[in-house]
Amino acid sequence: MEQVVTVGVDGSPESLTAARWAADEARRRKLTLRLLHAWPLLAPAPVGTPPEVDQNYWAKRIVHDAQTDIRERYPGLPVVEDLVAADAATALLSAAAQSRMLVLGSRGLTHAESFFLGDISMEVVARAEQPVVLVRAGMSEEPAPATREGSVVVGLSLHGPCDSLLRFAFDTAAVHDVPLHAVHGRSLPVQAYVPWGVDPDVTQAITEDVEKQLSETLRPWLKEFPGVRVVENVQLESPARALVHAASSSDLLVIGRRTQRPTLAPRLGNVAHAAAHHAACPVAIVPHD
Repeated sequence: MEQVVTVGVDGSPESLTAARWAADEARRRKLTLRLLHAWPLLAPAPVGTPPEVDQNYWAKRIVHDAQTDIRERYPGLPVVEDLVAADAATALLSAAAQSRMLVLGSRGLTHAESFFLGDISMEVVARAEQPVVLVRAGMSEEPAPATREGSVVVGLSLHGPCDSLLRFAFDTAAVHDVPLHAVHGRSLPVQAYVPWGVDPDVTQAITEDVEKQLSETLRPWLKEFPGVRVVENVQLESPARALVHAASSSDLLVIGRRTQRPTLAPRLGNVAHAAAHHAACPVAIVPHD
């Protein structure tokens, strides 16, 4: 794996915001930023070919403009350009396998559209071997002001191991020097409801049991990352709603994607799908067993 943060650029406002976010992350982690653009018709142009007849002109221009913007904002950051002769999904998946993380611009969709429309970002997220971060235009790619503490939120299902997810979340919180909010959302079972509302004894028992599981899951990571302050948060509501709400004032939402899923199940679970479309901050989706 190369020590790079790769960002896909296509000339859109979303990809420029993603490039700026990726540049800041690469700076924090002391990595190289790779600006990747996929152009299936990429071909060597004869020497001296004028721009107006160079079929690669706009592909080169997209990467060059992004690099110019990044160098102005982060003058000491190592930046490389990468034009790839392939379709976007193929190029991004290959780059993800060779990078510490892949960053993509993501279009904000309406509540109705978000559950029916897909794009290249969703395809790559569902198949990538390394963490993929989705950043929408309008999200702040600049470091948080000194007056705001900031945070990283990680969503935990507590069903099976998730070492890759927790390592990425703790490492990111440490790199950003912000607290890590570990959130678990759980919908109430039928037996919790009574004619007059919700049985407080049942909810208390469920909360105490989940809090114990959450603490046990986090305990070894607290020892490995003693400098990271962790806030544990159990919400008795749907996991997707709990995470989207928790991420409303955070710098990054980190969620997992299980690589081993039933044959007929979608590659991207409902919680990850909802968070990717509705979270107000960038979303990192981390594949794990």
